[in-house]
Amino acid sequence: MSIWIDTHAHLSSDAFVDHVPEVIDRARLAGVAHIVVIGTNLADSRRALELARQYPMLSPTVGTHPNNILEQTPQDLDSVQELAADPRVVGIGETGLDRYWKTVPFDQQEASFARHLHRSSELGKPVVIHCRDAEEPTLRLLRAHADRTGQPISGVMHSFVGGLEMAETCLELGLYISLAGMVTFKKNQSLRELAAAIPLDRLLVETDSPYLSPEPKRGQSNEPAYVVWTGKCIAQARHVDEETIAQATSANARRLFHLPDETRSLSSQETDAS
Repeated sequence: MSIWIDTHAHLSSDAFVDHVPEVIDRARLAGVAHIVVIGTNLADSRRALELARQYPMLSPTVGTHPNNILEQTPQDLDSVQELAADPRVVGIGETGLDRYWKTVPFDQQEASFARHLHRSSELGKPVVIHCRDAEEPTLRLLRAHADRTGQPISGVMHSFVGGLEMAETCLELGLYISLAGMVTFKKNQSLRELAAAIPLDRLLVETDSPYLSPEPKRGQSNEPAYVVWTGKCIAQARHVDEETIAQATSANARRLFHLPDETRSLSSQETDAS
């Protein structure tokens, strides 16, 4: 069985609060060896960190999502940045820019994004970037940060739906590109073409669960076990076998987030279970 890593799952959200153990069990059975649990505000980030203490196959990030900024006090925003120093935390974010909902003033989003980028560089932990209807300002802030540091940006454009030109710019800046369930949607041929064009050593897969369930699970709540369907779709788009994508994306995830190689432990669990 192919071994996968889900690099973006909201297991700390209310959607999973009562059944995390079952979700993890189903992920293991599907071949998922590790899950990166994403923080989006202070409570969510603390919950992600607590889950990682309970389950070794989970690793947390901490951050303030652009759409959550106004829900947090200044002290909350500071506390998220302080949590980032915890050795269990493998990434900074989810952060970024969002012009779709228009609920948070854009200057506050930009300030928060810049602060997350600075913290990422300060701690040497990758940044997890959200970009919705905000391609130009996102690239502007990323370029400015790269110019200030003089270094490639360690991080990932999560649930990427931009075009090839934007992807190439992100890759030049040092970022990885992560694809979620939307690549499987029948109407998204252009996204599958992008999946075929991204260098294999810079490609990641994710669920963004409980959102964006892939085909053939659309209409259901998404969960980490379903990352397999996204991986299969990418393999088909690239005309390679599923194992090629699983091995490459898992190696990329371990390299970016400094994750353990749990392949052996997962295999032993399957043997014990049989």
